[in-house]
Amino acid sequence: MGFSGLARWTNAPSTGLDLVTENIQHNYAGVVIGKWQLSIRSYRSTLGTIPGFQIPAERSMAALTMDNNVFVVLEDPMAPTRADFLQHVATLDPSQPVPDPSHYRSTFLTLRPPGALEQLLAQLKAKWVSSRQSAPDTSQRGSSSGSQVRIEGRIFSIGSDWIVRAGTVLLGGGTNSTKGMLLEAEYRPLPVLHSQTADSASELLSNLLTAILPNVRDAKIVAVTISDSQWEEVLWDREQEEDNIEDKQEEIVDDIFVSGDQDLPVQRKGDWIGLERDRRSAFLIIGALRSEGIF
Repeated sequence: MGFSGLARWTNAPSTGLDLVTENIQHNYAGVVIGKWQLSIRSYRSTLGTIPGFQIPAERSMAALTMDNNVFVVLEDPMAPTRADFLQHVATLDPSQPVPDPSHYRSTFLTLRPPGALEQLLAQLKAKWVSSRQSAPDTSQRGSSSGSQVRIEGRIFSIGSDWIVRAGTVLLGGGTNSTKGMLLEAEYRPLPVLHSQTADSASELLSNLLTAILPNVRDAKIVAVTISDSQWEEVLWDREQEEDNIEDKQEEIVDDIFVSGDQDLPVQRKGDWIGLERDRRSAFLIIGALRSEGIF
């Protein structure tokens, strides 16, 4: 797996997937290699219903199922982001330690198998309810509950370097169930590609995503991106940070035969490899559809 980029075709017609398929197969010799199926459920907390417990704002949670993994984004609007907290601490007296908050605004988790989250919430009788009524979900095996949003499409291989995923965004049902398309282009030779632009958009991927779109008049395409600094905050791990501090405090060996790079990891956290690629894609998809009010 390699570095990938996402785009939203917000006003794609109901035949959009067939148009993209025809364009990829006829103009780029693309081959369909599988189905692209995702499902998303959203929840909201009901902590305000607890007697004697007051909360200014409820929390929200979105769970995206991709293959055998479930990626969960938990948002607490009353908690600070890590960047805001560090900025606030920088303005205070260094001699006065400030305790870290119990959690930050966003928490990103990876769970398995599908359906485990719903079972856990039910067993704990947690104060969470589904945000909307949903239709039965038949796209994800092993899921005992319906999904509010589904992405159904195809996976294409273009040569040996490119993987393209294209899918229609579907709601639970009804005449207005289609909500455009999602497109993902993956450049397999590179595990990570740092962009010089502010939003970390890659010109290489943007050009391919634009090229695979059919020539449709007034098509509205929106890039789905996240800056490297924002993604680092999403990946931040309290325990890992504490371990790194302890490692730095270890004695440094003064030896001319020691290169100093023996402890550097071959694979870095955040590289678009395996599960890390899926996590980043899931986070971007949840953020994009949530910002449009789809769930």
